[in-house]
Amino acid sequence: MASVVLSEAEKVYIMHGVQEDLRVDGRGCEDYRCIEVETDVVSNTSGSARVKLGHTDILVGVKAEMGTPKLDRPNEGYLEFFVDCSANATPEFEGRGGEELGTEIANTLYRIFNNESSVDLKLLCINPREHCWVLYVDVLLLECGGNLFDAISVAVKAALFNTRIPKVRVLEEEGGREIELSDDPFDCIRLNVDNVPCIVTLSKIGYRHIVDATLQEEACSLANLLISVTCKGTLTCMKKVGRGSLDPESIFEMMETGKRVGKLLHSSLQTVLEEEENLGTTRKKVGFLG
Repeated sequence: MASVVLSEAEKVYIMHGVQEDLRVDGRGCEDYRCIEVETDVVSNTSGSARVKLGHTDILVGVKAEMGTPKLDRPNEGYLEFFVDCSANATPEFEGRGGEELGTEIANTLYRIFNNESSVDLKLLCINPREHCWVLYVDVLLLECGGNLFDAISVAVKAALFNTRIPKVRVLEEEGGREIELSDDPFDCIRLNVDNVPCIVTLSKIGYRHIVDATLQEEACSLANLLISVTCKGTLTCMKKVGRGSLDPESIFEMMETGKRVGKLLHSSLQTVLEEEENLGTTRKKVGFLG
């Protein structure tokens, strides 16, 4: 993961500010930076989204392809995650430097979506045991400015909201079954993303914890708690990262903060996505020119 080198004086300055609920950029401990979300930015995908959180820039594309259902879930489709850490994001990702981080992020996404409530996977089934839709979710890290997991989870949810899967019909013929795709681009399946969780990363700095840490603040934190929260404030997954330790009291406090902040994050994201959807063809696309 991208990192910065700070002097002891800089670390003390950041830590003292956090204790007083006044961070270097003027935010409080539970405040996010401004999040920019834009969907439908890549034309050759079933759904896409770009999210900018401070200096963190994430692009997600979703591609729907036909496949065979898994043996243990014959009536469901499934999601596959791939994370690419661009060398443009930070020199540390050059060569194979970003592979370990990409694998860690992909495994975290698998854990979040490994339940029946996040996405209705039965909706992706075309023909039990034979055909289903497989959603390939490709995540590209364009720029790394701290708080990667939160930004990626927001981008994945926005991309799934934007995803349109063609409707199909299974035709019974003498030689077997034949699948017919609808030619109408508006005749499609839309995913319900209401229960898709977002990740809230809480970083312990001194005796307090913060959300949406910058690279400088991450350098001052020895332990982080990643929790995935639904729009109703339900905690679905939790993971501790960093070499430091967390006492039980701190973990419970961080969980409560994560639930509270996560509900606000979901509410704001859903409002933005619905507003963008309502604009339709009148929406001005920024894309990579912004």
